[in-house]
Amino acid sequence: MAAKKVAGKIKIIIADDHPLYRRGLKNAFAETPDIKVVDEAESGEELLKKIQGKDLSLVILDITLPGKGGLETLKQLRVDRPNLPVLMLTVLPEEHYAVRFFKAGASGFITKESSTDQIYAAVRKVSSGGKYASPEITEKLAFDFGKSDRPAHERLSDREHQVFIMLAEGQSPTEIGNALSLSVKTISTHRSRILDKMQMKKNAELIHYAISHRLLQ
Repeated sequence: MAAKKVAGKIKIIIADDHPLYRRGLKNAFAETPDIKVVDEAESGEELLKKIQGKDLSLVILDITLPGKGGLETLKQLRVDRPNLPVLMLTVLPEEHYAVRFFKAGASGFITKESSTDQIYAAVRKVSSGGKYASPEITEKLAFDFGKSDRPAHERLSDREHQVFIMLAEGQSPTEIGNALSLSVKTISTHRSRILDKMQMKKNAELIHYAISHRLLQ
């Protein structure tokens, strides 16, 4: 079912684990004549349940949700509702994440520091079938895919990147395995590949890298 605007309204669902931010967005959209928040979710799992059969124009999805993270949630959204546009939202520097999320099927990418006018513009453009990104990200998408001198973390697969961030946050292999429904052995294998690809030897180096590149929320 294609995304659509019903009765002149862009109908959106917000998935973000910060209640105050969700409330702020709802209040901001209440000031517009054409955008309406019809539901909200605190996690990827809750979002995936709530979109089933719901009449929606757009999903606003935080990239750092608890449990099933933003990237895994986005991939599942593309399976469950392939025609429903998704606008990614983050407090993190967009240049470190946008390419990965656009490749996975996002329609737009915007930071939480954006003005309300920028967010309105992103919602309207993405809900109508367009793409939205800052000029810097548009340039990166156009020119940087083939660069060999890209940052070390961009060499990681999506799953490796997810495990890398969780390791950098100080989570143990057991905690990561439980969160991702994977065995500790599998997580250890991912860790070894991450260290190899990033040319590092221990978790402390991963943590320092993540902090210095502003990859942690």
